[in-house]
Amino acid sequence: MHWQRVFRPWAVDGLDTLDSLVMETRDRLINIGLFIAAAVVWVLVALVVTTRDPIVDPIAGVIGAALIGLAIALTVSPVFWLLVFGRHRRIAYQGDWARAIRRGSWIGLIVAIFIVLRLQSALELPIALFIIALAAVAEATLSVER
Repeated sequence: MHWQRVFRPWAVDGLDTLDSLVMETRDRLINIGLFIAAAVVWVLVALVVTTRDPIVDPIAGVIGAALIGLAIALTVSPVFWLLVFGRHRRIAYQGDWARAIRRGSWIGLIVAIFIVLRLQSALELPIALFIIALAAVAEATLSVER
């Protein structure tokens, strides 16, 4: 038994073997860049949350919500891409990055809306479920394979 069979059971021996264990440099740099950008935005979130009071300064709540939404979007976008990359047996297809960034943006937007609604004391379960359903339907519509 070859050592590759133990560590890579999906590898096929033969002429049509596809070795895609190495991630493209472009994809690796995009992942690292997004995670670094997310770390910077999380530092800004910590700065706003610890220094501003949304009750005294109402605009601070909106700024904090926008920063938290952006930080979450920047954090989960590469995670979505990595999940699809792993599911596709480590092959990056055209459009995977656009889809991952769009899905991360949906999550960030939903979080920001929830925070703003919570600051306004308007967040209730039916409203939250409706917003999630809207985003799910929109994503399902945009993600249809053609």
